[in-house]
Amino acid sequence: MCLAIPARIEELTTPGSAIVNLGGVRKEISLALVDDATTGDYVIVHVGYALQKLDQEEAERTLEIFAEMGQMEELREELSGGAA
Repeated sequence: MCLAIPARIEELTTPGSAIVNLGGVRKEISLALVDDATTGDYVIVHVGYALQKLDQEEAERTLEIFAEMGQMEELREELSGGAA
């Protein structure tokens, strides 16, 4: 399964490219599919491309859900005896 993840643009590099923060990991992506993206904007990132801009509130809510899902997965592993 492939996911598109909200990420905050931290730096514009070359025209059409930017550095984003993906949960603490900085990665260079293409902005070729998104118009008028700038530093501080949130974008949806999939396989190295920004697909669209996203407002900050929606991005933060989505990232919180992803974090909760990760915690739920850890809980499932503990309950099934998979965690040490």
